[in-house]
Amino acid sequence: MTAAAVPAQQDGRGRDLRPSLPRSPAVLGRWVSAQTRNLERHALALRPFTREEFGTGHAAPTQGHVEAVNALISTLREPLLVMNRRVARIADRAQADPTPERLRRLVTAGEVAHEHVRAVERVWDFYLGFFGQRQGRFGEWLLGCDRIALDCYQDAFLGLGTAKSVPQPAPMSCMEAGSTPATFRRDVRLRRLGFQRNPFPQIQLPYHRLVNPWTLGAVLHEVSHNLQNELGLDRVVPETLERRLVQAGHPPEVARVWRRWNRETFADLCGLLLGGPAVVASLMDILARAPVSVWTYNPAAVHPTPWLRLFVSAELLSRMGFAEEAEGSRRAWRRTYGRRAAPYPEKLLESADDAVRLVVDTMCYRPYDALGRRSLAQVIRFAPKEQQMIEEAAGRLARGVDPGILPERFLIGAARLAFDRRLAPPDAVTRHFYRDLARR
Repeated sequence: MTAAAVPAQQDGRGRDLRPSLPRSPAVLGRWVSAQTRNLERHALALRPFTREEFGTGHAAPTQGHVEAVNALISTLREPLLVMNRRVARIADRAQADPTPERLRRLVTAGEVAHEHVRAVERVWDFYLGFFGQRQGRFGEWLLGCDRIALDCYQDAFLGLGTAKSVPQPAPMSCMEAGSTPATFRRDVRLRRLGFQRNPFPQIQLPYHRLVNPWTLGAVLHEVSHNLQNELGLDRVVPETLERRLVQAGHPPEVARVWRRWNRETFADLCGLLLGGPAVVASLMDILARAPVSVWTYNPAAVHPTPWLRLFVSAELLSRMGFAEEAEGSRRAWRRTYGRRAAPYPEKLLESADDAVRLVVDTMCYRPYDALGRRSLAQVIRFAPKEQQMIEEAAGRLARGVDPGILPERFLIGAARLAFDRRLAPPDAVTRHFYRDLARR
């Protein structure tokens, strides 16, 4: 019978005569003890990941990616464990003698520890979701993008004139619904990681790009951002570009604008060398907006203004041996947006034609020590013969047969041709594209 069920019995003075039950520990003692145990369990829950918990298929993260993340989490947990031991010592003293001063020390130390726990948990939760995407229906799609990115890295590092240390782990893709394509470079401090260093390149792709693989020139663009750093071109390219523009007679203020645009311009041009003419078609899809947007000029923007950006890629396309395709792109752009005066600085607009040629020459056809005294176009080769491979693969992809030994990055161009020429329904092109990448 519970205490509540014992009939009330009182003596003559109104005192309760029911038998007394054993007293539980004092509230204060229980609460003090819980502070330490809660922190310990929270820290233990932020344990290292295992590769198997994200599936056993090919889409699962590699052991290298898991180990890189676990090293980051372990680094973040070390000060947390020190804090937990300090809280435990303070709690022991408060248990022995719960003075107000000792209790205040306990809650103060506990707050500091809990804040650090939450910071570690944000990182842990991010990678739980990042790796967890590989278990769902998008796992095969993300695997395909990983393999394209890896192919880009392999081609670039094999083409160098001198050996470089091979970076690892390789880039890894994720889906971010509703966003634009983006990348987070290796070793960059990220807000989402509590400003810790990013352990490997992340390529963020929106769903609408993944579902239309002929628009995945974005992967080549984002990979190129990473390659500019990992090939050692992140400083020398903008410095060389600004110097050559000034030496050629361009005003310093114009040279500074092109220097500010260097990262996005490099990513466009390197992506084009990696993927061929289909990348320009993909770029035109992205840049095609209302005239007021295409003609806009933002003096602080890091992206080239859309009107000029297309002509930079067309210049490289021509130098790669695709003069007809380059001129077709220029004509389509001018026919759509006209030739009216743009709201740009006058000197920038007046010098644009010569500057575009010099930008392409500097970034793609000038040798750099970082590349083993080769140019970017020598390191990453794409000529009409590579386009012939893509043309043949487009027909195979449309029919659903093996595209052959085509490098993974060229499948984007094959998908683009199959889509543009209506060789197969878009759903079939998408299905065959990801299936063929997953088979490799």
